[in-house]
Amino acid sequence: MTGLHDIQRRGARQRGFTLIELMIVVAIVAVLASIAVATYTRYTVKTNRAAAAAVVLGVANRQEQFYLDARRYADDLAELGVAVPQEVDEHYDIETAPDDGPPPTFTVTATPTGTQLAKDTKCRMLTLNSDGTKDIDGTGEVVDCW
Repeated sequence: MTGLHDIQRRGARQRGFTLIELMIVVAIVAVLASIAVATYTRYTVKTNRAAAAAVVLGVANRQEQFYLDARRYADDLAELGVAVPQEVDEHYDIETAPDDGPPPTFTVTATPTGTQLAKDTKCRMLTLNSDGTKDIDGTGEVVDCW
């Protein structure tokens, strides 16, 4: 009887995965995960930048309204009564600075901080002047940052 039992065991098909099959699946999952993480990182960087650009445009608009009332541009965000939203403040420092020279002008700047600074290698700083000129790094180039 023992011989028959051994023959049946050898002839029966084993179930489960081999180590090679399992390693192939793990490699595929790792590649897909790395692509997903990179895509998500690009998405969050662009979203944070878009939010900062919206705040910069809003500050520029408030500067123009302030100028109509006071005949000068405001010195800072507090004088304008602008509060930077927390989700933007976590990733960017937003500042405005007037220039009283003839003619009076202003500049609004969004400078990335923390993880945004580390991950956003293309758009280092968003700048908007009173004449509507947008810039990212002082060279006059805008690329896809705005």
